[in-house]
Amino acid sequence: MTRTIHCQKLDKKAPALERAPYPGELGERIFKHISQEAWDGWLGYQTMLINEYRLSLIDPQSRELLEKEMRKYLFNEEES
Repeated sequence: MTRTIHCQKLDKKAPALERAPYPGELGERIFKHISQEAWDGWLGYQTMLINEYRLSLIDPQSRELLEKEMRKYLFNEEES
């Protein structure tokens, strides 16, 4: 049986992720508060960012940018 959660991004009850999709504390937060549907939306948006800005995932600055964008997309967080 699929676990459901109230998705913080979509503001509705939806099927949850099967496991944390990202390491560490942020991954656990995503697992607890973000639905599979919202995560799939992020993956599409992330792909667009990688292609548009020609990001390299081996570059630490590119990974940092993607994590900031992930926080904005999923949790509406702005950099403090």
